[in-house]
Amino acid sequence: MTTPGRGLHGRVLDTLGPEITAGEYPPGSVLRTDELAQRFDVSRSVMREAVRVLESMHLVESRRRVGVTVRPRSEWNVYDPQVIRWRLAGADRPQQLRSLTVLRSAIEPVAAGLAARHATSEQCAELTECALGMVAHSRGHKLEGYLFHDIAFHRVILSASGNEMFARLGDVVAEVLTGRTQHDVMFEDPDPAAVTLHVQVAEAVRAGDAARAEQLTREITVGALQELDILAP
Repeated sequence: MTTPGRGLHGRVLDTLGPEITAGEYPPGSVLRTDELAQRFDVSRSVMREAVRVLESMHLVESRRRVGVTVRPRSEWNVYDPQVIRWRLAGADRPQQLRSLTVLRSAIEPVAAGLAARHATSEQCAELTECALGMVAHSRGHKLEGYLFHDIAFHRVILSASGNEMFARLGDVVAEVLTGRTQHDVMFEDPDPAAVTLHVQVAEAVRAGDAARAEQLTREITVGALQELDILAP
């Protein structure tokens, strides 16, 4: 489905982006904009706009007299939420989920410890509200509602850390949590222990207990990796 508001070039991207990230066009492949325009039945200007977006993600580069060349995977902007979304929709989903979850395990516990030191009263209240929302949607196969509160919870943790670099990872974490749900890499009802841990993290942050907030969040990320071992080996 084309993302609303992206128009014709969005339709092109929704097909071409996943093809590139899935390896259908290996690094070094040359894409001809005129041929692509014919394939997607769009104007060359629309095709050029789509290419500019792909260039901004470092998936391709335009070379005069050569064309649009697919760049090596090592050069991709792997933190771009759209690139993450495309990769999660492809064959390397397990690897992508694992690399993102390992990233979370390195960042989020530290962010939670910082949040316990720096969170405002409003952020503490929001964190508690998110945790209670997760509890309310943790039974009865309400994964979409659970996801909404889960994403909000982790965004608050990263933002409340007071570290702007951590805060900018909110979209990355949102994509991995969304990908797990949309691609059925989740139990029908979330692990009760994980739900409880989120509530306890909120309590630790509110209490200003940095060590406990960090340890509990580490347990959450370890549990997420263990779930992947079962659901996306």
